[in-house]
Amino acid sequence: MDSRLLRYFVAVAEELNFARAAERLGMSPPPLSRAIRQLETELGVTLLERTTHRVTLTAAGTVLLPQARFALDALEAAGRRARRTAAEPGLVLAVKADGDGGLLEPVLARYAAEPGAVPVAVRLCDWQEQPRLLRRGEADAALVHEPFDRTGLDTETLAAEPRVVALAATHPLAARDSLALADLGLRPGELHRYIDEIRGQGRDLAQLLTLAGLGSVAPVLPASVAARYPRPGVVYRALVDAPPCVLAIAWPQQSRSAATAALVRAAVAVTETGAEAVRERGHSPAHLG
Repeated sequence: MDSRLLRYFVAVAEELNFARAAERLGMSPPPLSRAIRQLETELGVTLLERTTHRVTLTAAGTVLLPQARFALDALEAAGRRARRTAAEPGLVLAVKADGDGGLLEPVLARYAAEPGAVPVAVRLCDWQEQPRLLRRGEADAALVHEPFDRTGLDTETLAAEPRVVALAATHPLAARDSLALADLGLRPGELHRYIDEIRGQGRDLAQLLTLAGLGSVAPVLPASVAARYPRPGVVYRALVDAPPCVLAIAWPQQSRSAATAALVRAAVAVTETGAEAVRERGHSPAHLG
């Protein structure tokens, strides 16, 4: 399919008005209408129902719209990756600051030891920004916590760890060794909404822990944070009935980069080695302090 025709279709499907879509595309309605007819003829299906007063998507058009958006985004992303590689060869790994579960340095070291390894630039990003960077061609791989939008991405699970809640040392719940979701006023299925709401009150982990120490919030965090970020006035308590915090490595489905594949293999190897070491020691790596 001609990407130009797909772009025309997306504009009409989003506007549901040929005049507005034509204005958006910088053309007149008649050639736009002919282009949509051409696309329908090539596909052998009707994409839009047209009447004097309205334009609506058919079932086929409804199916095509998200796929067309994805295809156009993938083309733009391919161009970005090509330009980025030409300007500075190497890989870009997107990571949320303090959101790597302690794996970033070991993964980079493992990959650097591989024959033919290329430089890896780490791009720090906001929470859940990684999938967008991958789809836009601004990153080659990403460490990201689930759940996230997997559209157009392949993934490998790296680690699953328990969750803890960070409390002010003076908080009434801090006297207990462990807590349940109900202690935070949460029902099953509400945890991710709660986490997102708390994150909206601080730009990064340092700010959230400061607010926790003041008793303003009680953020739910991966258990590894407790060992890596001890903080005066803050205690961590196990959240025994919370689902585990899952960290994955993600990359674009259309990627055929041998370097990206090697980076993914290095990440998986690091976590497999760590899991084997834990089994040999016979205890969990999570230290709650």
